[in-house]
Amino acid sequence: MTKVRRGIRAVARRALHPRVLRTDAGARAWRLVVTAPGLSDAVRSRLARRVGGGLDQANRPEGAVLTLSSAARRTTGARHRADLLGEAARVELARGRAPRALAAAVSAELAWADARWADADIRAAAASAVTALQLAFHRVLHFDRTSSPLAEDPRAYTAPLRASTTVRALTKAAGRATPPTVPAGRPLRLLFVTRGNANFLHRIRGHYEDHPDVEVRSLDLRDEPALDKLATSLTRIAAHRLGGDEEFGRQAEELLRPHLDWADTVFVDWCVGPAALLTSVDPGTTRIVVRLHSAETFSPWPSLVDFSRVDDLVFVGAHLRDLTVATVPQLSSDGAPRLHVVANAMDLASHVRPKADDARFTLGLTGISSVAKDPRWAIQVLRILRAQDSRYRLFLLGEDVDAKLSAASRAYARHYRRDVAELEPSGALRRLGQLDDVPAALTEVGVILSSSVRESFHCGFVEGAASGAVPVGRDWPFFAGRANGARTLFPADWVVGSAQEAADRILEVTSTAEGWRKAARAASAHALESWDWPVVRAEFDRLLLPDR
Repeated sequence: MTKVRRGIRAVARRALHPRVLRTDAGARAWRLVVTAPGLSDAVRSRLARRVGGGLDQANRPEGAVLTLSSAARRTTGARHRADLLGEAARVELARGRAPRALAAAVSAELAWADARWADADIRAAAASAVTALQLAFHRVLHFDRTSSPLAEDPRAYTAPLRASTTVRALTKAAGRATPPTVPAGRPLRLLFVTRGNANFLHRIRGHYEDHPDVEVRSLDLRDEPALDKLATSLTRIAAHRLGGDEEFGRQAEELLRPHLDWADTVFVDWCVGPAALLTSVDPGTTRIVVRLHSAETFSPWPSLVDFSRVDDLVFVGAHLRDLTVATVPQLSSDGAPRLHVVANAMDLASHVRPKADDARFTLGLTGISSVAKDPRWAIQVLRILRAQDSRYRLFLLGEDVDAKLSAASRAYARHYRRDVAELEPSGALRRLGQLDDVPAALTEVGVILSSSVRESFHCGFVEGAASGAVPVGRDWPFFAGRANGARTLFPADWVVGSAQEAADRILEVTSTAEGWRKAARAASAHALESWDWPVVRAEFDRLLLPDR
């Protein structure tokens, strides 16, 4: 019998060789085996995953997805079904594609989570819920392509999450025992909490460090390994939110309580791990303020934050507020935090410098490292312009598109590099890289572009406008046509609906030096009056020092 089994395994190994699976006949034969009646779920699942892996290795991802999905339809066990559909989704995600069976995969994983939750298996329910969230908010779906299913219809996209009993329990409000209070007779104690990325916080923190009525401390979780480990443990955070993992709660309480006891107000920048960790404990009388930028909305983190323990949630754009509220049910329920829109802190006055006349024909785009910035749209605008006037050129400021993040970002970067290789030798396009003195570089830029598919605010665009470059911004597709977006954030003549409209606007406004300079002065004045630091600083004071 042992010899027979070894022989069968040997034949199977040969049949599963990539050379066999590359043939239509070989793939069909194995798909018939996988979907044959009478197989147990365990055997069918094991076979399907081996065949799917072989097909993927043989560069037949469509066959792998079909095999895994077909086996899932013939599987009755919830765990095996979730595994098969999840594997099918991951095959496509690894190729940079939006999975055809994504909704089915997320729903299957949540069905298993709900079954575990019903059986009071909290750890398994938490792990499964986190797996579903990570699948639904995979970066290929929302970050590394120029579209997002969440942005297209947030309520429909999150419907499986809303229907899950586990996710509903996960996002249930724990509340706080006492309201926040600020003792009188001494400076306000303000604690800034970050995890590495404090890029948008320096000016705010500096202001309050110099404020006579504020005492400031900072906590960067990356400098505190024990806290950092807790803040990045998604499954443990989820298990604690579900009423389990008492050790997590004990550790969080022990490590955070000294900071909470000192602070009157905690300002958490970015709605990610630190916000989830901080709201895993009752803050006592300390006021909690969290700022959400943009990327967080397209991630699992808001589902792991207890917003009933957040007093104020700050957005940098009304369009992000709208999308986040549509995505996160907690923000529409009783006990939701107060919602605010406050622009990023920028020193725009320092960007106001003289420009030479020939800057009129130079377009600028700052910050191009992510696919969301879509620099290829700016290059399309340049092509249209140069078809009429070869004086137009494009400066790209910042690190190049990061191709290392996923297959989707690699695909975008390949096309981007071809564009650059075609235009750079003639001088039509220049990559300036990461610069220490952006205001100096902007003196050569006469038109500033925003080519992004999504932005929370787009500081580089506004800084360019303040510098005296005429702003021509894309109506960010993730928010176009909604109540709030680029068209409500910026003046009407700053925003266009297409690359052709952008080119038409640029040709019109730069047709004469006088007209260009007049439009540039108006744009600079508007930027300074609306978003320069003295203006925004007053909004932060109203938010953080309401009684002072």
